[in-house]
Amino acid sequence: MPKILLFGAGLVAAPCVEYCLRRKENTMVIATRTIAKGESLAKEYGDRVSCATVDVESDESIDNLMKDCDIAISLVPYIHHANIIKSAVKFKKNFVSTSYVSPAMEAFHDAAVEAGVTVMNEIGVDPGVDHLYAMKVIDEVHAKGGKVKSFISYCGGLPAPENSDNPLGYKFSWSPRGVLLAVRNAARFKQDGKIVDIAGPDLLRLGAKRIYTNPGYATYGYPNRDSSFYDTRYGMPECDTCLRGSLRFEGNVEIVQAFADCGLLSLDEVDFLASSAPAVSCAEAMAKLLNCADAEEDTLKAAVAAKANLPKDLQRRVLNGFKWFGLFSKTEMADRKGTYLDMLCGTMEEKLQLKDDERDMIFLQHEFGIEWADGKKEERTSTLIEYGTPGGFTAMARLVGMPCGVAVQMILDGKITKKGVFAPLTKDIYGPLIEVLEKEEGVVVKDTIL
Repeated sequence: MPKILLFGAGLVAAPCVEYCLRRKENTMVIATRTIAKGESLAKEYGDRVSCATVDVESDESIDNLMKDCDIAISLVPYIHHANIIKSAVKFKKNFVSTSYVSPAMEAFHDAAVEAGVTVMNEIGVDPGVDHLYAMKVIDEVHAKGGKVKSFISYCGGLPAPENSDNPLGYKFSWSPRGVLLAVRNAARFKQDGKIVDIAGPDLLRLGAKRIYTNPGYATYGYPNRDSSFYDTRYGMPECDTCLRGSLRFEGNVEIVQAFADCGLLSLDEVDFLASSAPAVSCAEAMAKLLNCADAEEDTLKAAVAAKANLPKDLQRRVLNGFKWFGLFSKTEMADRKGTYLDMLCGTMEEKLQLKDDERDMIFLQHEFGIEWADGKKEERTSTLIEYGTPGGFTAMARLVGMPCGVAVQMILDGKITKKGVFAPLTKDIYGPLIEVLEKEEGVVVKDTIL
């Protein structure tokens, strides 16, 4: 009976576990820092699943579990993957993660090849499903003698439109801290043959624009970190424009930019927001941030409008957004964890939770600019829209955890045999994965020639 070792029991783990355990012969050990979290996930599977505690910073702790498994999955933060891969290679166990391949992970490639170990990564949704359908079209175009002159891809984990009922048009099923920190990242992409760099503070102001994805959605996108090298990674050296970005509903970008302009994304420690400091209202904290003489709502609104340099046509919507989040309130207390970012996260965690009767969605769209051998040009899109199930798996959890589970089973079945550290970028890997996703799981990616 194959034994699967899963590190982590977070939000995306449940769909992975569910898929892996459809095969009655499979068993699983769920390894977590606190055993209660694993037990909560394992309870519906009876004696086919056991739980263990693990310290992912301890080689000995990882080794004690690794030596008895057949394949390991890591759904813990990416900084711990290298330690787990080291153990997998040591004991000649295959490994799967949903994370980007980091330099620390890539460093084990030669050792994994020598040990005959599969170390497959980037098999969630983004990265993961996005790779599969990008490479499918790129390889098809190349096989027919064409060139991919531009590749633009946007992906967003969003609430379903009917549940996007707040100023940001956004909801969380996890901590918002990572999402807010992401808009501080610099971006690099390739446009018309030239490299474009956007500094973190300018990302939304200079990089965000309206993205016409579907007539039913009003969406904006902005570039996500460094996508300038994807022309090489995807094997399309002819590509002049290459950009991968994040997608949000209309209105999100302007308010988040105002948060940033006012200093609400700051990671600087502030004495009066320390956990040991006396309670302070959100309005009082905002008055201190904006150097206001008082904490009256009109005073704060004027200060925000000036600090964020809001044009008149945006003032009402953005300021109402600040008010909706309680940032002008004298009765709502600031979340005191040290920084203004933590204060903002506190109110977001409370107000932007996805409720049990609500659903989220994944929207992924690739846009290809194609030039055929006869000079004819073509624009093509590949679009995935997936909704979560109220009371069940979110779309985000399912499309991260389930493809990971599919990859695990295909490795166990001998359908994926490649050795070393890799992502699903070649036809022998992405082809069988797409077949299972479409035929077994009902994943629908619609190709449209414009």
